[in-house]
Amino acid sequence: MIIPYTELAENTLNNLIEHFVLREGTDYGEQETGLADKVRQVKQQLKQGEAVIVYSELHDSINIVPATQLAHKP
Repeated sequence: MIIPYTELAENTLNNLIEHFVLREGTDYGEQETGLADKVRQVKQQLKQGEAVIVYSELHDSINIVPATQLAHKP
């Protein structure tokens, strides 16, 4: 289930994004980027529809994924 980022309280959204960017394996390229910049980048991706927040009822978990990952393939 997709959760619109606009439905989350600002503090909740920021905490979710911080948790996402701090996960090991999140790659932002060769240049080191600070936490605040990473949070802004992800928030911008959510606003532009490039990323979405997904809740899994099966796993009772929430994640941020690229919108293209949810595209249906023919």
